[in-house]
Amino acid sequence: MKRDFPSAEAYASERAHFDALGVVDIQALQREVTAPYRNQVLLDFNGNCMRMAVFEGEYRWHMHPSSDEIFVVVEGELHIEFEAAAERVLRPWQAITVPAGTVHRTRAVGRTVNLTFEQQGAETVFVEPPAGL
Repeated sequence: MKRDFPSAEAYASERAHFDALGVVDIQALQREVTAPYRNQVLLDFNGNCMRMAVFEGEYRWHMHPSSDEIFVVVEGELHIEFEAAAERVLRPWQAITVPAGTVHRTRAVGRTVNLTFEQQGAETVFVEPPAGL
C-alpha cells in the first residue's frame, strides 16, 4: 500500500505541539488518530524530541546519520527490520535503541502506537530496500 509519508525536510522541521510544563495525555491523543499513519512531535527537550507514531503497515527504509532513535511500543506490535541485523519485534512496554547510521524500517502489525525519542531535527535519509528484503 502506497502512503503519503512526510518528506525528510518536513519530518526534521516539525517542533513540539505542547509546551514545557504542560501535561500531555498520550492515551487520549492516540485515540484521536483515525488515519493509517500519523507521526507527530509531542515534546522537545535538551535538543531532543519525543514523537508519537500511530500507524498500520510499513514505513520506508531509512537511517538517521547522526541520531540514535529509541522506540517504546505503547500498543500493538512493532517489527523493526535492519539492513545488517536480525529483525526485532517489540510488544507493549518494550523498547530498543537503533544506533545512528543504522538502516532500518518499521512495520506495524495492526494498529501500533509507539513513542520515539531522537535528536530534534534529526536528518533522515531514505534508502532503497536492501537486496533480498
